[in-house]
Amino acid sequence: MSDRNDLLKQIRKLKKELKAYKVLANKSEINREYKDTLFKFIFGSPENRLWTLALYNALNGTDYKDPNELKFNTIDEVLYLKMKNDISFLIHFELNLWEHQSTFNPNMPMRFLRYAEALYEKFIATSEYYEYSCSLQKIPTPKCLCFYNGTEEQPERTELLLSDAYEGDGDIEVKVTMLNINFGKNRKLLDACKPLYEYSWLVESIRRYQKEETDLEAAVERAVDDMPEDFIIKEFIVANRAEVKVMLLTEYNEEKVLKKERKEGWKEGKAEGIEEGKAAGRAEGIAVGKVLAYADLVSDGLLTVDAAAKKAGMTADEFRAECGMLQ
Repeated sequence: MSDRNDLLKQIRKLKKELKAYKVLANKSEINREYKDTLFKFIFGSPENRLWTLALYNALNGTDYKDPNELKFNTIDEVLYLKMKNDISFLIHFELNLWEHQSTFNPNMPMRFLRYAEALYEKFIATSEYYEYSCSLQKIPTPKCLCFYNGTEEQPERTELLLSDAYEGDGDIEVKVTMLNINFGKNRKLLDACKPLYEYSWLVESIRRYQKEETDLEAAVERAVDDMPEDFIIKEFIVANRAEVKVMLLTEYNEEKVLKKERKEGWKEGKAEGIEEGKAAGRAEGIAVGKVLAYADLVSDGLLTVDAAAKKAGMTADEFRAECGMLQ
């Protein structure tokens, strides 16, 4: 009977994995707008709000105990077309916006501005906020954090400002704090939040095993199997192994695609720049040649300075100055 139950469990597990792989196989290209990451799966799920609260406490030096005080309000792409943030929640009248990035993106402040606008709209619609009131109406304090765990070296902590994108001075500012959560970075934070430490360990293990394995999937399997038994997130990861595997494979494939696109874009840009440079050089050479030719005609007494300047599209003074520079 025990053997039969084990066999049934294995069959259910295989069916679950097959379903997940079919979903991945049917994706002709990576959907960057609606893709969930493992980070969001762990820290943005209502069933894991205790881990979200643990990360919040580690970030803010607080010691809140009741995970039900944390109210998720993550943007739903059904209501806000083509816009969905990773994790957002309210706790003690503070609006927390968290994003996960495996590639550095200096434009995160603009994304957070758009997310915040949508979230404040939700707050206004569901509260007694009255924008035409004569008294100051309080709103939740925003906290914008980006958790980075890409392979490109980045500082442990970086502040990204919306004003950095302005051509001049502006009146709207958005600050996003980017934290590097790669294994070995921000150790104080990782040590203070065990689920975050374990997540970082898992990602690092996959990358390490990927160098030894020929197959990324095998590296993911090996890393999951090698997770220490006392890891808090292990039971959750193993129970959702198929979904986790799809998320990780999608994340790593997206990272690979982005790197390839950047490399190809750089090559195309370089080639285009060279051609533009050649064209600009040819145009400049023709213009200089014309000025020199007209200068020779002036020297030979065949053209006056005014006539030569007119042909060159200059004033007489500009023509004399240009001839002086070219000689």
